[in-house]
Amino acid sequence: MSNKILVVEDEGIVAKDIANSLKKLDYDVIGTASSGEKAIEIVRENQPDLILMDIMLKGQMTGIDTAEVMRSEFQIPVIYLTANADENTLEKAKITEPYGYILKPFKEIDLHTSIEMALYKHSKTMELKKEIEIYTNFIESESDQDFVFIKSKAKLVKVNHADIYFVEALKDYVIINTDKGKYTIHSTMKDVQSKLTEKDFLRVHRSFIIRLDKIKEIEGSNLIMEKSGKEVPVGGSYKETLMSKLNFMK
Repeated sequence: MSNKILVVEDEGIVAKDIANSLKKLDYDVIGTASSGEKAIEIVRENQPDLILMDIMLKGQMTGIDTAEVMRSEFQIPVIYLTANADENTLEKAKITEPYGYILKPFKEIDLHTSIEMALYKHSKTMELKKEIEIYTNFIESESDQDFVFIKSKAKLVKVNHADIYFVEALKDYVIINTDKGKYTIHSTMKDVQSKLTEKDFLRVHRSFIIRLDKIKEIEGSNLIMEKSGKEVPVGGSYKETLMSKLNFMK
């Protein structure tokens, strides 16, 4: 099945030439639009796989305005068509996260290559997004359950809370350290903490959550964890809560 493409170009002759080139390349041109408003109307009726957008589109909605709507509301990849956009315009266009730029006039081979690369990149992006939405790496579980499911290498692994030693944040990822190994997931510390039992786990630093019964030693402001000997720092705002959770003998 041919990919459906919408051409948004306010010069009628140019739009017709682009549409003819696309048909020669075996793409399905679902229509042409001379304004952003018309483009949105067409997309609502027949959503295309990709849009070729004149970056200097005239009218109330510029090509950049229209591309932002296509990205945020419809998640359709956009390739900009431009003859001589200035640096300021290009900087604004970047914000809409286009899948490419084609300089006018262009050859059919350049058009074909840009479209195929954009369609491939978009399909991979959507696959990853869907995967994250479905799993969010952690399957929803009540905080009073003593296990969680963690996505690892295309499968879901059951991990008992008792096997978790500590959790560490690393930029946009979270590393769950267990007695059987490490699991790296795309999540937040807040989300992970909500899936762990409150009586067993405690956040002791903005980058660390520990299991209380896995603490081996306390050295100053550091916790030494069992098995790995990992030194976990205790943040000042978390220290009082930690002390209240531990039993001491002097």
